Amino acid sequence: MTRTRARAVRIGVPVLAATTQGAVLVAVGLLITHPPTGWWDPGERGLVAWLAEHRTAALTRASDWFSALAFTPAVVTVTALAALALLVGRRWRGAALLSGAVALQAALFVTAAHLVDRARPDVVRLDGALPTSSFPSGHVGAATALYGGLGLLLLRPGHRWRRVVCALLWAVPVLVAASRLYRGMHHPTDVVAGALNGAAALWVVSRTLPARQRHRTGPGVPVRGSVALVYNPVGVDDALLERLCAVVTAHGHHPPRLLPGSAEDSGRAAAERAVAGGARLVAACGGDGTVTACADALAGTDAALAVVPCGTGNLLARNLGLPADPAEALAAALGGRVRRIDLMRAEGDGLPARAAATMAGMGLDAAVMASTHRGLKRRLGWPAYLLGAIRHLGDRQFALTVRVDGGRPVRRRVRMAVVGNVGTLQGGVRLLPGAVPDDGLLDLVLLQPRGLRGWSAVLVGLVTGTHRTGPAAPLEHFRGHRIELTADRARPRECDGDPVGDGRVLALSVRPDALLVRLPGTGRDTSLEGAGTARTEEQRETARTEEERETA
Repeated sequence: MTRTRARAVRIGVPVLAATTQGAVLVAVGLLITHPPTGWWDPGERGLVAWLAEHRTAALTRASDWFSALAFTPAVVTVTALAALALLVGRRWRGAALLSGAVALQAALFVTAAHLVDRARPDVVRLDGALPTSSFPSGHVGAATALYGGLGLLLLRPGHRWRRVVCALLWAVPVLVAASRLYRGMHHPTDVVAGALNGAAALWVVSRTLPARQRHRTGPGVPVRGSVALVYNPVGVDDALLERLCAVVTAHGHHPPRLLPGSAEDSGRAAAERAVAGGARLVAACGGDGTVTACADALAGTDAALAVVPCGTGNLLARNLGLPADPAEALAAALGGRVRRIDLMRAEGDGLPARAAATMAGMGLDAAVMASTHRGLKRRLGWPAYLLGAIRHLGDRQFALTVRVDGGRPVRRRVRMAVVGNVGTLQGGVRLLPGAVPDDGLLDLVLLQPRGLRGWSAVLVGLVTGTHRTGPAAPLEHFRGHRIELTADRARPRECDGDPVGDGRVLALSVRPDALLVRLPGTGRDTSLEGAGTARTEEQRETARTEEERETA
């Protein structure tokens, strides 16, 4: 694919997406206001009328404040100040994202409001007669694009205060939507359409902007030797490969060697060929399966791995603090530093020994992985797993025996058991709060809720990161060098998000300091810091000895 054609694709796809977004918005509005032969009625009048009948002075004042956050003067002012602050900080991409998303949703809102021309609810409207029609809600669309975009820019792995501020910013569109309904200015479908319009505008603009490329400066560790890109041909197209090659050459290297992975081994053989050919850095471009296959091939060598997230979960990339955008992640790795991390070895009945880099489990999580359709994952990303989880929430608990480092067996009844080399899931959820990938230890969590109260305790534990011990704890935590799980009968199992077949046994052993990886940052490296403790050299040697004993 030529550069001109690739550039045309990068521009044409978002333009087509924006056009489609506007067409769908108008079509939905017309369907709501003019249902064919009257066969569909959204039945929205009751909610707005009920809210109008139950107004209070306090709620009216609160709704006035929340609505003010999304009035045009406030949106323009906040957007301008935020964009100016981002430009001063040399974050032009963030400034363009906010400004572009707010402008795009506004343009589509005006167009749809004119074409649909929906009357506002037939109640006392606290904001009087506005010049635009009711569908869609411009306030909610602007709030979603602006405050939702600010939340996305603030969200970074490992920064709890950022997550709190992000949650507050994401709550603003919800509060604005509630205030618009309370004030009698919109029907429920108007605010829903407004929120979807703002969210879609964020996505379209983010896809339009080119990825930020970081040139190598300062004391970052340079990459010596050749670079190879091992990629999943299903998830990585020619346009993305061209972007990644441009990042490599922008950092002063020759064009990388491109090696497609095969479905049989997820790219392991390609990574081995890259190392045999003299590559000192292998970039794994794919999901966690591709990353793990490349990590296994590079384990014990002097070649370093760069994780380029192009899959559904991308757990290792998230836990290493890499950007979600593939080109940005590769740029961060090339301009960053080298560090050793652990890997896991997984085995069991009917499961030949294989590598794992992030998490492996038995029970609910494995059942969800197995039942989530691959096409749905490609369309929705990791939220597709949520749909699968809903289908399996009613699965019964099963008897499980846990043995840590050959110690006394512990028997529990669980929904699932997850052993991790890392601890953070999508959305910043700390499933294993103490897990870090370079401490020479594995962490295990048992999910064993009982009833609605138990599930509530699970949610609290996941949010707060606190796990209790004992058979009555909804989330119970263990830690060791080798963890063996034995179920009462064959249960679903998974490694790094890939189903590996049902079985009774799943045993995980740590492979300490097995892999060289490249991490972002040039200062003091804190990307792997967490509740775990860094190892001394004596602890590292002890862990290696134990691994050799297990292998023997």
